[in-house]
Amino acid sequence: MSSIMEGTPTISPIPTLDPEINEIRETTANIVTRYIIPNEERLDHRHPDRPRLAYEIQENVKKAGLWAPHLPKEYGGMGIGFMKHAYMNEVLAWSPYSSPLFGVVAPDSGNQTILVKYGTEEQKKTWLEPLIRGEIRSCFSMTEPDAPGSNPYAIQTRAVRDGDEWVINGRKWFTSGAKGAAFAIVMCRTEEDDGAGGVRNKMTQIIVPTDTPGFKIERSVPVWGRDSNHCEITYDNVRVPVTNQLGRTGTGHQAAQDRLGAGRVFHCMNSVGQMWRAFDLMVRRSIDREVHGGKLETKQFIQGFIADSYIDIMAARLMTIHTAEIIDSGTGDVRTNISAIKIFVPAAMERVVDRAIQVYGAMGVSGDTPLSGMYTGARTLRIADGPDEVHRVLIAKNVLKRYHDGMAWDFGV
Repeated sequence: MSSIMEGTPTISPIPTLDPEINEIRETTANIVTRYIIPNEERLDHRHPDRPRLAYEIQENVKKAGLWAPHLPKEYGGMGIGFMKHAYMNEVLAWSPYSSPLFGVVAPDSGNQTILVKYGTEEQKKTWLEPLIRGEIRSCFSMTEPDAPGSNPYAIQTRAVRDGDEWVINGRKWFTSGAKGAAFAIVMCRTEEDDGAGGVRNKMTQIIVPTDTPGFKIERSVPVWGRDSNHCEITYDNVRVPVTNQLGRTGTGHQAAQDRLGAGRVFHCMNSVGQMWRAFDLMVRRSIDREVHGGKLETKQFIQGFIADSYIDIMAARLMTIHTAEIIDSGTGDVRTNISAIKIFVPAAMERVVDRAIQVYGAMGVSGDTPLSGMYTGARTLRIADGPDEVHRVLIAKNVLKRYHDGMAWDFGV
């Protein structure tokens, strides 16, 4: 993919923001626009310059104090908290190559967060520390081909206790990053004595080294007709020590929600950043491109595109920031807001990118701009982390429950 330098957004301080957030945004934007966007073609994983160039940029990031915004300082991260990370993520999204160069690599970053919160000291020493140092990679194994991803309680992969070991059997797919990973964090259905002579099913996350007998990558699942590292995996009598369990038995669902709830906000801020760049590309193209006796910018159709995209970005950004502020404050039930942005923002991004593609014409669907990747990514987000339909049902249930409890909905929270 060739870089389109004229499609580089600019950033200004926001007077209402904490000065530290403005400084983080500005410094991040400086690195992204100076070192990453101009070198996007060379940062492609197939380019021979990538390893050297990526190392140089990562060193600049570390010198600027911007490495691993999702991690506490004691683990080598920025320790900036949720809100500042959200704003930073918006700027990182200007290029698809930014996040790994700032130490935020999915699914490793999510696994690091879970290990920080739920991991034992031994688990942190064995898995977290080398993962942070970049010595190993990891994957997260939750989604299953025969169970709806929108319902984590439907997971069928089972772990049965046998002495001091968990024995895991099941099948997963869309396990991102499985090829080359040293370990997987696997969501399993476990059983626990219910105190009345029976058992109750719970979800538990378990660390499984990928060289464990019975762990088998069956294939990489193609995504949008392209090869990917989203793998289908079978777990055939996979035995791991009970000490590989993350947290208490039955805390797997909560751990997943800890990961996915915040992750949805980060995804949305990332989407806003991509929309920002797509908008910038579109406007600059409309100014430069001459067709049928005039510049594209003079055509009312294109002026409508610009106005509608501006509206979409403003709405998506403010909705997401409002949700992030509620999470950061630690007050109120934010689940309805998360579902709302999960529906609205990817759809808005799809519209904004679609307009930009239309303005670019054939070039818009080529690999010479980042637009085609943005478009398929936006469409994927309408399914990933819960499809739109499920989130719509959740919003309606939450609203109706409040009314049945004798209250109206408070849009101030």
